[in-house]
Amino acid sequence: MPTSTRISVFGLGYVGTVSAGCFAQLGFDVIGVDIDPSKVELLASGRAPLLEEGLNALIAEQHAAGRLHATDNVEEAVHSSRVSLVCVGTPSAPNGDLDLSYVTRVCEQIGTALKTRSATEQHVVVIRSTVLPGAVQNLLIPTLEKSSGLRAGKDFGVAQNPEFLREGTAIHDFFNPPKTVIGATDEPAAQAVAELYKSIDAPLIITSLGAASMVKYADNAFHAAKITFGNEIGQLCRKLQIDSHEVMEIFCQDRKLNISPVYLKPGFAFGGSCLPKDVRAIVYQARQLDIELPMLANLLPSNRLQIEHLVDELMPFRRSGIGLLGLCFKPGTDDLRESPMVTVVETLLGRGAKIRIHDPSLDLDKLVGANLRYITNEIPHIASLLEDQPDQVVANSKAIVVAHNTPTFREAASKTTAEQTIFDLVRLPDHQWLPGKYVGVCW
Repeated sequence: MPTSTRISVFGLGYVGTVSAGCFAQLGFDVIGVDIDPSKVELLASGRAPLLEEGLNALIAEQHAAGRLHATDNVEEAVHSSRVSLVCVGTPSAPNGDLDLSYVTRVCEQIGTALKTRSATEQHVVVIRSTVLPGAVQNLLIPTLEKSSGLRAGKDFGVAQNPEFLREGTAIHDFFNPPKTVIGATDEPAAQAVAELYKSIDAPLIITSLGAASMVKYADNAFHAAKITFGNEIGQLCRKLQIDSHEVMEIFCQDRKLNISPVYLKPGFAFGGSCLPKDVRAIVYQARQLDIELPMLANLLPSNRLQIEHLVDELMPFRRSGIGLLGLCFKPGTDDLRESPMVTVVETLLGRGAKIRIHDPSLDLDKLVGANLRYITNEIPHIASLLEDQPDQVVANSKAIVVAHNTPTFREAASKTTAEQTIFDLVRLPDHQWLPGKYVGVCW
């Protein structure tokens, strides 16, 4: 069998066995590798070494078709394959870190085998195990290079290909993934891995090694957050004798704001007259009912930390001048109530900062009602900091904070100089071309 059609899978646990069987079903010649002789024996005889819906039948079928093999010989597996998938476990260490001893050991073994591999095709080592961002670049690639005496990205390729398999539905998930994500050291390595998935109908995303690693953690953290959110809403509903499933079914029908990309882009703190007030109210009601809702209760403290991070970064500029482009909680409104930028200004003023502000929505002569009362009673001194034009703010400030993504503010930011620092809270387009030193608030 030519190496271009063979995959070696290291680690015959959950991810490795499922991957081996499914790639074999896609038509690849697959060789499974494990240090546990019982797992190797089971796979070599056409039986799955673990319980998963449909897996035993799949393994038996692919073994009978001659596409699925097993060995404990690392050199044999590496020499006879084009791609090696590393699927060993990365369990938790006592301090919460990952125990990478298994994946490191496998990389050492693969590297040693690469020393004597004579095939002309570039071998690609694919990290399918879940590892934290930086582990591939800082630990696993150096391990492969040291043990092989070769250079990653030149003599062999390295890629990261996180799996999105759920226990109980893993085979279905393999063939119907929400996305296929590949990070790689070089383009040939990325394309070699992409070739494995050419018959899978899913978006194919080729990205950096760091992003490929981080997206798995973003996914799982969000899944955990959703479960926790649903449970906390459920606990509150139960106390209030409301059907929580009915509430969440209605909640999930909103695909414009709730179940959507909206509010999921990293940026600055939330504010306004609704979100802070309503979060505060629901947490207060939970306390009245003697319910602990840790996730909901920590939304406002977490939001406050975003503000404090920005204040800390701006403090070195307090004497040389800080300019704010945008004060209201979002563009197109004159609402200052619980605007995070007002908190930033109040905090910096209390620490002796020199501040200038421009916000085209703030025409003090036209403010009425709650907005007028708020600025008159709560923050009257801020009026004295307002400038009529954004260029005035830019010209008189060492640090420029862009709080609203508007054409006017984008143009103003483009007039900064190399001696000024731009703090971007909104992810300005083409920010890499801005003349000033650039600081992204969450990127």
